[in-house]
Amino acid sequence: MKKILFIIDKVELKYFEFNNLVTNFWLIKEFLEQGHRVYISTIPMLSLENDIAFTNCYESFVENNNIFYKDIIEHKEIDLFDFVMFRPDPPVDINYINSTYIFDFVKTKVINSPKSIRSFNEKLHSLYFKEYMTDCIVTSSLNDIEKFLSKHKQIILKPLNQCFGSGVMYLYDGDPNTRTIIKTLTNNETTLLMIQEFIPEVKQGDTRVLTLGDKVLPYCIKKLSSSDDFKFNTHNDDFLVKSELTEADLSYFSPIAKKLNSMGIVMAGLDVINNKIIEVNVTSPCYFIKEINNIYNIRLEKLLGEYLLSSSYVENTKLFL
Repeated sequence: MKKILFIIDKVELKYFEFNNLVTNFWLIKEFLEQGHRVYISTIPMLSLENDIAFTNCYESFVENNNIFYKDIIEHKEIDLFDFVMFRPDPPVDINYINSTYIFDFVKTKVINSPKSIRSFNEKLHSLYFKEYMTDCIVTSSLNDIEKFLSKHKQIILKPLNQCFGSGVMYLYDGDPNTRTIIKTLTNNETTLLMIQEFIPEVKQGDTRVLTLGDKVLPYCIKKLSSSDDFKFNTHNDDFLVKSELTEADLSYFSPIAKKLNSMGIVMAGLDVINNKIIEVNVTSPCYFIKEINNIYNIRLEKLLGEYLLSSSYVENTKLFL
């Protein structure tokens, strides 16, 4: 039996029970059903006592096929856990960054490495894989963005520290609101943005390609945009469909998985349109376990759990096709 700590988002703690849309629900439930002890915590519950990292936390349990937690706060040294799942959601603000510093004093295994997350911006550092991307720039300059818009005619503007599409805007050449949108998102040219060439095929959805260790999972879904938006913004089955990865696709994205794993990012989600990466999710990547289980008739949480507990790949595992 292992002791496992999950650092989750404050909102996720608030709605902990029955929330089977989130990856943590399935992983926690799987570990509990295997007989392990699983504790949950959030960023404000972390602390240092001299150079020893601690957390206040709640012990979770499974009952009637759902997960719950005991309403008793326990104070525990983080290094006494067998491993930690570090999965708070963005924004990656100063509180988030400070929480990663706490883990500089932790010796036990942490997935994903907080130090690696701190060093990897999900938007900006996608450029480590620029050969997989469309044209893009990172800037706060109104002039630079207008030149980029004039060149590409349609562009996407993204804040660097948000998630779930928050603050992402579409602009076309000639839009009368161009300068207002740019000045608003850049806070009058003081805040950096990522600006990407628009990919028209986004209207047919973007594919979430999942990595685990140095492998690419063969299971993936396509996230469809709603009728009132150009991007995926509603997490329900109406907007999530099966997407197939060929052997060529698996080989194509494999170098990315290897690079991320070497950086301490064990679990990641690549958002892909026409084999072009638009973002690399590393903070709390959603694995869409409920949907993938239904579509592929598998138990993805069991396969993920086996890997996370093993700390190394099992060559004959059914996880990789």
